[in-house]
Amino acid sequence: MTKLYSNENFDLQVVGHLRDMGFDVLTSNEAGNSNRRYPDDSVITFAIAEGRAVLTFNRKDFFKLHKLSQAHAGIIACTYDADYEGLAKRIAMAIQENEPLDGKLIRVYRGLI
Repeated sequence: MTKLYSNENFDLQVVGHLRDMGFDVLTSNEAGNSNRRYPDDSVITFAIAEGRAVLTFNRKDFFKLHKLSQAHAGIIACTYDADYEGLAKRIAMAIQENEPLDGKLIRVYRGLI
C-alpha cells in the first residue's frame, strides 16, 4: 500500500480516516518537521527520502514543484473539505486508481476526483 506524508497544513482528521482504512500516514509533526517553516521543496525532499507520497492542501506550490521534477513518490493535492471521511475516501480511491504514484500529481477535489 502507498505510504503517505501529510504536509503540515493537512487536516489530521483526514489522516485519521486514512489510517482507519489501513494507510501508513506519517504527519509532519510526527516526523519532527512541524512549526519549522520548512519550504515546500524541503517537504518533498523529506517525502522522497522516506519513500512517501505527499498529501497537501497547498496545491499551487506543489503543482510548481511537480513541473520542475517528477522524481518523487507522488503528490496528492486536495481542496479542503470539512467532510473528512468523504475526502479520505476520495483520496483512497484516487490512490487505488493511480498506483504506483511515483512521479504522479493526483488532484482530489471536494466532491470530485
